[in-house]
Amino acid sequence: MDATTSLETHHDPHAHDAGHEHHELGWWRKYIFSTDHKVIGIQYGLCGLVFLFFGFCLMMLMRWQLAYPGQALPVIGKLLPYIFGAGMIPDGKMTSDFYNSLGAMHGTIMIFAGVVPLAFAAFGNFVVPLQIGAPDMTFPKVNAASFWAFAVGGLIMLISFFVPGGAAKSGWTSYTPLAAFENRGAGLHAIFNGQTLWLIGFIFLISSSLLGAVNFITTIIQLRAKGLTWMRLPFFVWAQFVTAFLLLLAFPPLEAAIIMQLMDRVADTSFFLPSGLVVNGAQVHISGGGSPLLWQHLFWFLGHPEVYVLILPAFGIVAEILANNSRKPLWGYKSLVFSVLVIGFLSFIVWAHHMWLTGMGTAVSAFFQTTTLLISIPSVIILSAFFISLWGGSIRFNVPMLFVIAFLPMFGIGGLTGIPLAFNSADLYLHDTYYIIAHFHYIVAPGTIFGLFAGIYYWFPKATGRKMSEFWGKVHFWPTLICMNVIFLPMFLQGMAGMHRRWYDGGQGWGVSTEHTIWGLTGFQWNTPISWAAWTMGLAQIPFIINFFWSIRHGEKVNDNPWEATTLEWTAPSPPPHGNFIHTPVAYRGPYEYSLPGRERDFTMQNEPVEPAERTRRKPPVEPALA
Repeated sequence: MDATTSLETHHDPHAHDAGHEHHELGWWRKYIFSTDHKVIGIQYGLCGLVFLFFGFCLMMLMRWQLAYPGQALPVIGKLLPYIFGAGMIPDGKMTSDFYNSLGAMHGTIMIFAGVVPLAFAAFGNFVVPLQIGAPDMTFPKVNAASFWAFAVGGLIMLISFFVPGGAAKSGWTSYTPLAAFENRGAGLHAIFNGQTLWLIGFIFLISSSLLGAVNFITTIIQLRAKGLTWMRLPFFVWAQFVTAFLLLLAFPPLEAAIIMQLMDRVADTSFFLPSGLVVNGAQVHISGGGSPLLWQHLFWFLGHPEVYVLILPAFGIVAEILANNSRKPLWGYKSLVFSVLVIGFLSFIVWAHHMWLTGMGTAVSAFFQTTTLLISIPSVIILSAFFISLWGGSIRFNVPMLFVIAFLPMFGIGGLTGIPLAFNSADLYLHDTYYIIAHFHYIVAPGTIFGLFAGIYYWFPKATGRKMSEFWGKVHFWPTLICMNVIFLPMFLQGMAGMHRRWYDGGQGWGVSTEHTIWGLTGFQWNTPISWAAWTMGLAQIPFIINFFWSIRHGEKVNDNPWEATTLEWTAPSPPPHGNFIHTPVAYRGPYEYSLPGRERDFTMQNEPVEPAERTRRKPPVEPALA
């Protein structure tokens, strides 16, 4: 069949069967237990947003304790003892155990139940099959299983707040041997305690990501539309492809480690427990000499690729919106592709820079310092390509573009402030201080999450057929941007002053935090404006929530390509039907054909055939004249 021939979906036997099945599906089968990649993507997205907001609320509770240690929480302080137990918040005042639970669960929920499901699974499920011209994911039932494994894991994490002893308290990294003995003892169940449920929930979350990773890799390799060669793929698809490999290769070691730590807790093994361990003044009798450092190696072997699991999908979203709203091709497309491939490789050989304080030798330190510095090179290439792509563009400052433009310098700050941490000599002073908090959150909060907000505003019309309000989008954007910087910028100063990131009292009892001022405030006093900025930023999310749900039914109706974009997802109806496309798409050109000379429109879609006038024959090289 000629490549230019369009195949109508209802002539396709597979599509006919799918359409027949579509009519017979009930509400539960269609919207809850669905195997349609679009519905699963929306399920992931809604659940991810709920977990993000919940994790953010945990942080806002922590900020009260840091700004006003020992004081009862206003308004909600009287309600929280009925939710979490009077032992955790007596008279509305936070205990150190509850503060530790908030810290551990904030990090776990925000990363593994919030950002990863939203960035990788939600956007990947909804957008990738549409961008590659596929009718669905390769394994629809595996796709559904991945979502329900995530849902079960997230539910177990939430249940852990309400068991005796409360949620996990050993940090989001669950370091041993502390994690092996936390929430154990008289009055606590062997299984139904916070730390053990944290491990069990994590097993489900990891299994979910592994199922999704296999599905994404297979789908991108096998189901690309005709003509959609590797170098015609949108950059977002490349980012998701590399991310899937990171999850597939990095999560199994951590899952094995979690099962081993679970056995240390419930079966009296000693994978991570050393001989001669003393707990509460008594020596612990264990079967063999385990290694606490082994847990750290296995955790951070996932932990650092995980950073790029968070940021690479955001890179992909930024690339799509940047090219679309600058109305010019993405600069350095091939360099961007090769950069994400290099990042994917190098991310597996930098993990031990999280472990400088474990006393590793100079040769090992030199190796990990070198690889950590090397991985900054492709990141700088990507960021530079994005900045250059703006040069000379006819920029449209809509809401998605505002979040993208803010993403660029915010991620740049996060990346640059990470370079000192690559050196063990500097990390000796900065490790586990508020400097680490600021560095990491500039990568993930105004970095990744701004990319996710941009993607929500950008692809919302494709999912619903309606646009979100531009006015309320800007009301959401500006306070969020300002508060993000008020929250995290002073933390660099606190960290360089030496304030530890896990102090329950905010550091008020530490001499340096009260004797030296930074921009007129002591290190401890900075906790107050930081906390007020955090609570203000929480209020700033209300316009987004209202805008999101209001626009589903009442937003401005738009056509199938409201942004005048070029990639294949905009050739599908909005919202896309079962099977996605009315006509089977064929790709004839690259993904970012904006502002081509001689065209009536400033965008040319991937499914538009190449015209003869566009084909320019390469002139033969001129032979040099001999003197």
